Amino acid sequence: MTGMSAENGSITLQGKEIPIKTTKLPQADLLFYPENPRIYSVVHGKTANPSQISIENRLKKLDHVKQLVQSIKANGGLIDPVIVREGDNIVLEGNSRLAAYRILAQKDAIKWGKMKCTLLPSDIDEDLVFALLGEYHIIGKKDWVPFEQAGYLWRRCKKFNVAASKIGLEMGLSVKKINKLVNVYQFMVDHKEEDPQRWSYYEEYLKHRKVQERREQYPSLDDAIVRKIKSGEIPKAVDVRDKVTKIIAVGGKTLNKFIEKDDVLESCYNSADARGANNRLLKNIEKFKVLITDPDSKREILEMPDNQKNKCRFALEKIQKAAEKINKQI
Repeated sequence: MTGMSAENGSITLQGKEIPIKTTKLPQADLLFYPENPRIYSVVHGKTANPSQISIENRLKKLDHVKQLVQSIKANGGLIDPVIVREGDNIVLEGNSRLAAYRILAQKDAIKWGKMKCTLLPSDIDEDLVFALLGEYHIIGKKDWVPFEQAGYLWRRCKKFNVAASKIGLEMGLSVKKINKLVNVYQFMVDHKEEDPQRWSYYEEYLKHRKVQERREQYPSLDDAIVRKIKSGEIPKAVDVRDKVTKIIAVGGKTLNKFIEKDDVLESCYNSADARGANNRLLKNIEKFKVLITDPDSKREILEMPDNQKNKCRFALEKIQKAAEKINKQI
């Protein structure tokens, strides 16, 4: 940094005052950050330890990087500096902007030779780095897609052992939402699913209560779902919601056929439909079964005032008598 002026300041992360310096550095000296969730989502699926060249080449192909090239060119430089860890020159935040600068430098190496950088201390804790990324992309501009957000939360929970409750307080997210995102991401990791575009398929699959029951009953169900999504047999995420969950709900021979054979989505869905998967009354009965067998429901009933408890008892007695008559006829 000899001969370059630097402005000193600080930022606050997790209650800690972190000293920073803002200056200009040669973009050729900067390095991409492989652990950045966006890079992780577009590169790590292809190789465990991506090279700087492979990261650069992949980022240059992304549409939002091409848009950044035009924006930076029109503004004559960066509006927001990239955030760099001093010492190793790794760009912790702003990797897409670095890729855009590299594209611009191919045509004018002098004009686009240096870029504005905010330097963080070389010994900054990695968890503070991830906290900073969360501030930018989950609390702030929220430009990460759900897969990238989930990857960020997954690594904070799994790699850095940060409790979901602590992350939730930092970011205004519920523990339930954090755990849901982490669980879906873990499912994709476990099944070597590398395509961020398929996130919504697995999110739909894992959010249904009946699916959770069937996964325990049918150990090969998960592998079948992943196989069918990767092969294109399940063409859209909405098909998971509207068709696959119906097949899973009816279970039995229909579900076994779906698990064991390929290209049977439509035939199994038609079979499930014929067996009442779309019957509204059946759905309501299933919902009531789930409600009345939930231990929390029992606790809530027992904690009700006496007048409400008596009404519940009266209603349940009526339901029991009606159910016994119907069961005898069935």
